Amino acid sequence: MRRRPLSGERPPAGGDAKAVELTAVRLLSRREHTREELRRKLLDKGYAPELVEPVVEKLAGKRLVSDDRYVASFVHAHTRRGQGPARIRAELRQRGIDATRVEEEFARAAVDWVALAAQVRRRKFGGAAPKSLTERAKQSRFLQYRGFEADQIRAALGVEMGLDPD
Repeated sequence: MRRRPLSGERPPAGGDAKAVELTAVRLLSRREHTREELRRKLLDKGYAPELVEPVVEKLAGKRLVSDDRYVASFVHAHTRRGQGPARIRAELRQRGIDATRVEEEFARAAVDWVALAAQVRRRKFGGAAPKSLTERAKQSRFLQYRGFEADQIRAALGVEMGLDPD
């Protein structure tokens, strides 16, 4: 019986395609990955690039790894956490997802970013509108940190102050 390598252990030099695939499937069983994330993790484990690439392509062909599915679940999960589009875009870019795929998912998800920004603001600061410029600036910085864009923040704070968002 073959033993599983410990988490810090390196695979034998180069390994073989079956070992690469087994490692990839184990990684995918824990959570969804992008193709680029999976590729990086396998390379970090010491597998040869000429073995990693065909395995990633094979798993993509079997739809075990799917960038589209990953982006959809990522956007859904992070909007539920109250994160804005700028932050979501940046995190997906770090994971190797191209901007067009992200924008397509934003269009499919049809999120009202202004309403989400207003909801996040209320959750953090309460229902009352900011009373001073200092308080308004603090709330704006918070929403900016969460990934909302300037026009979304202005509109969300305008809604809270009873102003017309347009």
